Amino acid sequence: MTTATIGIRLKALREKEKISQDELAQKFGFKDRQTLSAIETGERRVSAEELLRAVEVFGVPLEYFTDPFLLAGEGRFSWRQNGVIGHALTDYEVSAGRWIAAFRELALQVGREAPLFRHALTLNSQSSFAEATEAGERFAAEFKLGDVPATHLAEVMEHKLHLLVMMVDPIEGVSGAACRLPELDIVLINRREALGRRHFDLAHELFHILTWDAMPPDHVEDVAPRKRSRVEILADNFASAVLMPAKLVDELADWGSLSDDALINNLNAAADQLQVTSSALRWRLVGMDRLGKIVAGRIPEDRLRNNGHEKVVKEPLPLLFSKTFIEVIARAIDEGRVAVRRVSYLLNISVDELPELFAVHGVEPPFEL
Repeated sequence: MTTATIGIRLKALREKEKISQDELAQKFGFKDRQTLSAIETGERRVSAEELLRAVEVFGVPLEYFTDPFLLAGEGRFSWRQNGVIGHALTDYEVSAGRWIAAFRELALQVGREAPLFRHALTLNSQSSFAEATEAGERFAAEFKLGDVPATHLAEVMEHKLHLLVMMVDPIEGVSGAACRLPELDIVLINRREALGRRHFDLAHELFHILTWDAMPPDHVEDVAPRKRSRVEILADNFASAVLMPAKLVDELADWGSLSDDALINNLNAAADQLQVTSSALRWRLVGMDRLGKIVAGRIPEDRLRNNGHEKVVKEPLPLLFSKTFIEVIARAIDEGRVAVRRVSYLLNISVDELPELFAVHGVEPPFEL
């Protein structure tokens, strides 16, 4: 572990326990807090004795400071969830952080360089909803997302924006998350959500990644609160425009001439085609002034089929994690940079199941398997 990383983790522990630098400096036997400050900023190396003292003071295992497959004081998460309570989310964040930390560490070891720069939107918390919508329209056009933007969005995010997009099986109630590291941006999506919802979550989290510095999202976002924050509404406007550009939506029906059953049938059919939810399309039409808000509100919810499907359709689940992630893990095993059993523990998959995980992603299983 680098001196800087140990310093970051020490600072994270101190702040979590609400201990001042002066107080911790005394516990370490330092003459002044400047010595501790230099450790936390990575300017001064920690001795073995001091590291053991930190373990004793905070009651944490030594691995907290030495395990590279751990995020502590580095990653910032923004979780999109509904009804998650207690320590469940905190515990899951630790697990997700281990995957992300492993990718960061192993990617560098196998020669995969971190992105040189980040993309960002020229929006801030004072931007209008119309400006967020326009940004979504421009994103879909400039990155050539095509006639069904939802089907190409993840690929563009990974290969054009250099984000890590991972499909995961989170705890119940979690839809997805955005994560910001100093050198890497990550989006996690619940792969068991319905297709249209997954796509909306993906576009919504993309907005947070592209505007993180200007308007950092909350650590936890409730997807169904009574009053949503302005930043989250901006994210929804951006996501709707990315997935449902006005030109495409207008080509699917003469919305102004439709009513009653014809309107509902066309909503569902168009949602099918764009791979979004019928409800999301309904409110996109309201935002485009193609449908009145009162008329939209009167449409029975049970007539709006999720992603346009009249009955529950068992779509093939997206593959667990991502090909980029699996390629890095496989190469690291092949080069002897990480043990198979450690990967098995990290991914919560048995050693016997690992070859299949590599195979379904089209990745040659490591020689060791």
